[in-house]
Amino acid sequence: MFRVALATLIVLIAACGGGANEVETPELEPEAQVSARGVKIDGERVLYVRCTGDGSPTIVLEGGDQDTSASYAFAEARLAATTRTCVYDRANLGQSDPAPGPRGLQELVEDLERLLEVAEIPPPYVLVGTSGGGYITAGFAFAHPDQVAGMVFIDVAAPFRNPPPEIVEETDPSHPGNIEQRDYLAVEKDAWAARTEIGDIPVTVVSVDYAPEAEAAAQWPSERRGMQRNVQDQQGWLVLSPRARQVVVHTSHAVEEDDPELVIDTILEIVEAARG
Repeated sequence: MFRVALATLIVLIAACGGGANEVETPELEPEAQVSARGVKIDGERVLYVRCTGDGSPTIVLEGGDQDTSASYAFAEARLAATTRTCVYDRANLGQSDPAPGPRGLQELVEDLERLLEVAEIPPPYVLVGTSGGGYITAGFAFAHPDQVAGMVFIDVAAPFRNPPPEIVEETDPSHPGNIEQRDYLAVEKDAWAARTEIGDIPVTVVSVDYAPEAEAAAQWPSERRGMQRNVQDQQGWLVLSPRARQVVVHTSHAVEEDDPELVIDTILEIVEAARG
């Protein structure tokens, strides 16, 4: 887990889950339709993508900061039993090729755009963003509202108002620990600033209401205040749709680890609503 998180070290750069180079294939039914391949999106640069199942809308799963496609192994088979479900490794992660930094919101969204186009993964999409992945799905939705049938945000925090120097340093694209070479703080601010209504589509924002003991363990006063405001601040995502709603949970930031069934059920509810 790279994230120096809301409850640990970096708040609001938003990531959680497995190691960056972890490769894991979920357990799928023998008859499941699976397409896993590398797709050239920029010259010879390749992104790894895996699509499973059949049907529409297509679920596109975007992992947290420095998380590979393996971070959704807990949900992939269940979701693919209902509709086509796609996961991928961003540049510099997993089985995908490297790309130079600094990588901002534009570069991250353009990679996703090209991947969906070249891999011939047609819309409409239900976009699911876990933590820092939510800024990327939001950026894609703002650019292509006509292609989005629904969205799920899993504890995608509002930008850090006043990040301590330690967070600024560790999230810098040139920092050795920043293997995505992403400009984390700029990505968050750019996605948040671009918020707008994208259409009358189902949107669910899952937000963590942190326990007092988690807040007490916060390293900096600004981190503690961010945790206290987390639920209220994430209501900022509700502007994306008149049908947007917020679901408050009492887990750690790693909602998918603490309550995987809730995450799966929330995604399936959005798929059903999009079809309806």
